[in-house]
Amino acid sequence: MQLRYSFRMYPDTGQRTALAKAFGCARVVFNDAVRTREDARAAGKPFPKAGELSTALITEAKRTVGRSWLGEVSAVVLQQSLRDAEAAYKNFFASLKGTRRGPKIGPPRFKSRKDTRQSIRFTANARWSLTSGGRLNLPKIGEVKVAWSRTLPTRPSSVTVVKDSAGRYFASFVIGTDPAADAARMPDTDRAIGIDLDLTHFAVLSDGTKIDSPRFLRRAEKKLKKAQQALSRKQKGSKNRDKARLKVARAHGKVTDARQEFHHQLSTKLISENQGIAVEDLSVAGLARTKLAKSVHDAGWSRFVAMLEYKAERYGRTLVKIGRFEPTSQTCSACGVKDGPKPLHVREWTCAACGTVHDRDTNAAINVKKAAGLAASACGAPVRPGAIPARYEETGSHGFPTEPCAA
Repeated sequence: MQLRYSFRMYPDTGQRTALAKAFGCARVVFNDAVRTREDARAAGKPFPKAGELSTALITEAKRTVGRSWLGEVSAVVLQQSLRDAEAAYKNFFASLKGTRRGPKIGPPRFKSRKDTRQSIRFTANARWSLTSGGRLNLPKIGEVKVAWSRTLPTRPSSVTVVKDSAGRYFASFVIGTDPAADAARMPDTDRAIGIDLDLTHFAVLSDGTKIDSPRFLRRAEKKLKKAQQALSRKQKGSKNRDKARLKVARAHGKVTDARQEFHHQLSTKLISENQGIAVEDLSVAGLARTKLAKSVHDAGWSRFVAMLEYKAERYGRTLVKIGRFEPTSQTCSACGVKDGPKPLHVREWTCAACGTVHDRDTNAAINVKKAAGLAASACGAPVRPGAIPARYEETGSHGFPTEPCAA
């Protein structure tokens, strides 16, 4: 399968200027592609093909006075920007036809120079490279310093340079991994576990383990409030407002990074210790419309389950999602009798049928495991899945140790 390895970059002043120029040129080409297709739709003409757009918006545009500066950046960056516009239209049309999973999406919008997140992509034909000194050599930008938190297992096929809202630069490499080698690195185990995601604790396991919720957003609320108040006092369009906006973005970035690190460490631990994992398919979007919205977003359940999902695929583990309407909190895990719904403040209850005293969350985690059919797997039954198709996913900067970089 293919994954993304992200690393922090530290470009100097000249390299920041070159990156800003590349971001701007990629944005202009993307907007030109969207405008050309919208004009064709309004005129009732067929959409121009990707080759026609490349010739008109890049090759011929460089010869004009108004777009001559497109030649100052790598042509691969401009071509990849056209590919992004093409992919955006394909996703939009697939969403209209109902062949694309997930919520409906709208047509591509014009990118703004004021967008806080910008990115460009270099493929293999761009002739980018990793120097012997550990720097990332990008065409027409130079050798950029990279903070390597781990080695790359194989040669990357492409790299995406991202500037986030906090003004930080990242290099995101696409790496192809070997499923057999990944599965061999994992310890053999026949354990299976059920997970009940909660707000009192982040997660409660079927073996009785309770993992406390770090509440990263709640702990940073005082600092965030102060930074947001300072931003609201600044005059719009002033340089002081830009500085205040960066402070707010950096404060939110620290919260996001801490939460992501926690999710990666916990998901990796659960994947390495268990062959089968069962979780509940929660409606996070529905819970986010209740009075518990801030706590639900602070927990980040969706991202955590997504990490469990792709890591299970990568390392040959089994992840089972049970239906969100399964009465895991209402059913006795000892005798199986449904005892009825209970308010959230009831954390412990006694089964009226068998008299067993249950911890609400632990009982729910056991029922999640049983509903997924993994209860028998803990006794030695095989639960390893078959072959799984590759797909793109994001990884963090931590995980299992890898071999030295092949590049």
